[in-house]
Amino acid sequence: MASNTKKAQKFDAKKSLETVEEQFQTLQILNEEGEVVNEAAMPELSDEQLQELMRRMVYTRILDQRSISLNRQGRLGFYAPTAGQEASQLASQFALEKEDFILPGYRDVPQLIWHGLPLYQAFLFSRGHFQGNQIPEGVNVISPQIIIGAQYVQAAGVALGMKKNGSKSVAITYTGDGGASQGDFYEGINFAGAFKAPAIFIVQNNRFAISTPVEKQSAAKTVAQKAVAAGIPGIQVDGMDPLAVYAAVREARERAVNGEGPTLIETLTYRYGPHTMAGDDPTRYRTSELDNEWEKKDPLVRFRKFLENKGLWNEEKENEVIEKAKEEIKEAIKKADAAPKQKVTDLMSIMFEEMPQNLKEQYEIYKAKESK
Repeated sequence: MASNTKKAQKFDAKKSLETVEEQFQTLQILNEEGEVVNEAAMPELSDEQLQELMRRMVYTRILDQRSISLNRQGRLGFYAPTAGQEASQLASQFALEKEDFILPGYRDVPQLIWHGLPLYQAFLFSRGHFQGNQIPEGVNVISPQIIIGAQYVQAAGVALGMKKNGSKSVAITYTGDGGASQGDFYEGINFAGAFKAPAIFIVQNNRFAISTPVEKQSAAKTVAQKAVAAGIPGIQVDGMDPLAVYAAVREARERAVNGEGPTLIETLTYRYGPHTMAGDDPTRYRTSELDNEWEKKDPLVRFRKFLENKGLWNEEKENEVIEKAKEEIKEAIKKADAAPKQKVTDLMSIMFEEMPQNLKEQYEIYKAKESK
């Protein structure tokens, strides 16, 4: 029997890990000065599309400012600020088609609005009013998920349903870096990968899961590399660069509708405000130096410079968007104020197709009280 003359090599686990992690470089097209640094990755967008994307980003920044003020006035309920994440949120939605389905986290209300959810209903959702969750026909979204990461499992299921129906559309879902530490995150990407479901999984890495730094959540250098274990592509993107986000999501969508399965996209971004308006104080866990570093990467400033250099944007255009946003927000909050006061019987009547007997008895009790 011939002996094996090959010398056995010792397996270097650390080197193996480094080899994987080195594959995940950050995709960037615009630098902080709005200059194109990666012409090869530039997406095909018309001048009108570039202007529209900027319009949406400016509008959403104003919406965030007004929502914070309304929350402080007691006119909104739960609210998670979005300033700083406009490129990650809006450029990703901009890369979708109307028939695509969005499964958001609770910070992802802007994507729902630009996908067709009326603004006044977004305000009602914040107030906990049931009408805020009654999605209009033809608007392919679900209400924002409060359970961290649960939308990943739901997105895998929706995407598989699309595949079985022969639909040329995708399901896209969002979570934060904290969500990538949840079991539902792994289950969702693994299930979708196994069945090549047309899903796009986005992790908006804003560096802090409420107050926990990303470095304390995982030993992995990137969230994107977690895709390897699920057997799907993963990419890390400069989440303050709207063109890079758009390009990554558009490519992921093309792969998905062509039957090539899901993609995991990590967007490196930053929220300028607190985690939510429910008492979070970011100065307790973030330094002013870190805040200043990320303010220099502001997606609106970066994209504004790029468009101004192309002669596509100016102060007059921006002021028009700001004034329109303020007026539409004012009208939307009036409409939300005019919604009928929510009653206990409303919630009970819409919860079940056939109300259980014990609830029918309680329903009659509450109905009698409400009629007085």
